[in-house]
Amino acid sequence: MKKIFCFVLFTFLCSLISTLPANAATYDQVLQRWTKSRKIVDEDGANLEIKAIYYSAEYIEALMQKEAQANLWTENEAENYKYNFLGALRLDEMIPIEIEFINNAPTMFLGPFDIMIKLRIGNKLYKPVDYDKRFNFKFQGKKNGLVYFPRYDEKTGKDLLAGVKTVRLEFSPSISPLTNGSETYFLWDVANDDPSKLYQGKTAARFETDRLLKRLEKLRKDKAEHEKQLQGINDEISTVQKRLDELAKQ
Repeated sequence: MKKIFCFVLFTFLCSLISTLPANAATYDQVLQRWTKSRKIVDEDGANLEIKAIYYSAEYIEALMQKEAQANLWTENEAENYKYNFLGALRLDEMIPIEIEFINNAPTMFLGPFDIMIKLRIGNKLYKPVDYDKRFNFKFQGKKNGLVYFPRYDEKTGKDLLAGVKTVRLEFSPSISPLTNGSETYFLWDVANDDPSKLYQGKTAARFETDRLLKRLEKLRKDKAEHEKQLQGINDEISTVQKRLDELAKQ
């Protein structure tokens, strides 16, 4: 009986261990699918590598699963990581893209960075709403950070990605002398991307709580301002009525 138990246990452990690299490989395939890169090398050996990661729901889920597996996180630890990670990405209102430059060439001057990069959605180009301000400073070597593009139309509130099949990240030809004035761009298929899948269960409840608390704070400020305005109106009414009473006595 003991030998049978040991054999079964050994078989189970071997099967478990054998699945880990497969899972890790699957995660890596997903991560690579959303990671684009281009390396430019001139005749003297100077080179520039540009990498861009589109934070799709699939990419984020694979990244979280890979981190959870590598760090042996509990369910609560994984949930906290997901909550903090999504909060930093601002995925509910922005399209976050991570940019990395490895510049082994002349110094790059990219400031202001928001004129150096655009996101083409459909037939329209969009500037970053926000970005890592370190991109504004000249540099050689490696520099990376997040760039945030609008997810919704500023006037109508419409989802800019609704019905869109692809998005194209475009860099200005002037980012580096190595481009020789040619265009650098990356293309992603986003037709099946659905960030709402990430906002489920406890994570969704925490984000809704955050949203409601912010809404409550705004309503309280609005109430205080309206009460102040109302008090001013009441004071003016009192002043006018007092003067009318004085005039009536004359």
